[in-house]
Amino acid sequence: MPRVLRIINRLNLGGPTYNAAYLTKYLSPEFETILLSGVKQESEESSEFIIEQLGLKAVYLNSMHRDINLSRDWQVYNEIKKVIRDFKPDIVHTHAAKAGTLGRLAAHHCNVKIILHTFHGHVFHSYFSPLKTRFFIRIERYLAGISSRIIAISNKQKHEICNEFGICPTEKCEVIPLGFDLSRFRENIPNKRKVFRAAFGIADDEIAIGIIGRLTAIKNHSLFVKAFSHLRRNTREKVKAVIIGGGEDDNQIKNLCSNLALNYSIPENINSSSPVIFTSWIKDIDRAMAGLDIVCMTSLNEGTPVSLIEAQAAGRPVVSTRVGGVEDLIVENETGLLSNSGDVEHFAVQLRKLVNNKELRQQLSEKAGSLVFSRYHVDRLVNDTRQLYQKLIAEKG
Repeated sequence: MPRVLRIINRLNLGGPTYNAAYLTKYLSPEFETILLSGVKQESEESSEFIIEQLGLKAVYLNSMHRDINLSRDWQVYNEIKKVIRDFKPDIVHTHAAKAGTLGRLAAHHCNVKIILHTFHGHVFHSYFSPLKTRFFIRIERYLAGISSRIIAISNKQKHEICNEFGICPTEKCEVIPLGFDLSRFRENIPNKRKVFRAAFGIADDEIAIGIIGRLTAIKNHSLFVKAFSHLRRNTREKVKAVIIGGGEDDNQIKNLCSNLALNYSIPENINSSSPVIFTSWIKDIDRAMAGLDIVCMTSLNEGTPVSLIEAQAAGRPVVSTRVGGVEDLIVENETGLLSNSGDVEHFAVQLRKLVNNKELRQQLSEKAGSLVFSRYHVDRLVNDTRQLYQKLIAEKG
């Protein structure tokens, strides 16, 4: 039985955790897998419940954190090498940047035959200074050289990785989109909607506009808040903004709301008259999706945004910035509305189109729902990955 060592940055809520967990679970018993994980940040919500629900256990690398620390990272590198020597994997498959760097270096120096890396996003723009960005690009080019294959999660991401940033030749990069168990987003929607809206003081005649994700600079929540403020001044409909998540920019976004005269509520003190609600993290996101009417994403850079896949599976129309793999996920004006990154007024205009037109909301959500179920189901993810593993094992003999 082939052995796979799967390494992920950390078990925080998001696409990488689902991807690693589903592959670990559903490639068994054909592939024996160990799942290695680093440690999440304090501001992030744990996603350990995902692997627990699947009956999995992770092996934790307690020294592996998101930030760069040469001493600590050297320790993690040696810990991974020890696991490789003991487990003797046929495949080392890493997910996201830190795991991809330390895991691939360790696998290469231990002569692992098949080394794979999945880019769930990338840090080649909007994260760091130009000098630091060039440094990371050079590192990723070297790491791609010691990898058997690079996996992108969308065609747009593959184009960026191969053609814009020259990380690896196109023939070395495979596209395997994310996959999820989306059935729960179609189940018991009326009851979930009632429970969610009651919990956060959202009236039946209010249009709830949600954004889901870590409150950090790259997610650009300030665009969402500014666009919502613009929308409120230009529509007669009753609208409410619902900010789901948490992170280091929490206070900054709340201060922006105050500066724009947008009163906000928090879970400990819900006020139904507040136009903005900060819910913090919500684990049963299918309940939240049922309670929302429109879902937004305002990121500066993305791989394949999980919240937009889940929104469409739940039959919720979306408005998003036109970044990363979004255009592979959203067919503009057919399954969702797009806006250029940083354009507050146009984002607000796109929101107003949906707020003022219930028929358009219904039209977009119906088409989007059927597309995401065929493209992003977990079975497709597992089958695509299995075929790649089998192909590489055959090539390596």
